[in-house]
Amino acid sequence: MTRPPTAAQRRVIDAADHVTGRLKGTEAQLAALVRHGLAFRHARPPHDHFLTPAGHRLRDAEPVPPAPETPSASGGFAARIGGEEDPPAAGPARVREVHSAWQGLLELRRMTNPDGATDRPCGWERAHLVQAAALALEAAGHVPAGADGGRGYRVRATPQPEAVAVREPDAAALRACSATLEAAGWQVGEYTEPRTRDRYLLASPRRV
Repeated sequence: MTRPPTAAQRRVIDAADHVTGRLKGTEAQLAALVRHGLAFRHARPPHDHFLTPAGHRLRDAEPVPPAPETPSASGGFAARIGGEEDPPAAGPARVREVHSAWQGLLELRRMTNPDGATDRPCGWERAHLVQAAALALEAAGHVPAGADGGRGYRVRATPQPEAVAVREPDAAALRACSATLEAAGWQVGEYTEPRTRDRYLLASPRRV
């Protein structure tokens, strides 16, 4: 894409279905998103338009609103990506919500991976990288960063295809995040930010 989408196009992207990426808009808006590689037109009638992986990444890169809900819970559940202005309250109810969402995601892996494997990410996760990685971390008990910064993980989209960045100022906690993501089926590497010398993770869904 050579330039950012217009405000009207951005509203169309933000309003896409959280799970399928189905779009609603004018023919001109949808055609423009197709030209920019952010949407595609389905070949079969009724020829609906859907977000491409690049379109999903563009929407998911925005810190506000928080990450869209996972397919495992339809009641507005959103995985904690860290740094949200109005995060859900911690407590037993949240723990149960996260556990239910994670179990639902494992079931989605079983149903949609060709071999029924649950030890590696599925197509939904590759289209929702930030939410998928954040859910794996939250389900394992890692603590997300608050809105005021400080310790805790933050998961953000990156310009690289199928890769998210995970930042955590505590070195031991960052290594623990790496171990959790690897156990959840992600390929993880640890890198150093050249300017700040901060360590961070790049994580991508494992395919085999």
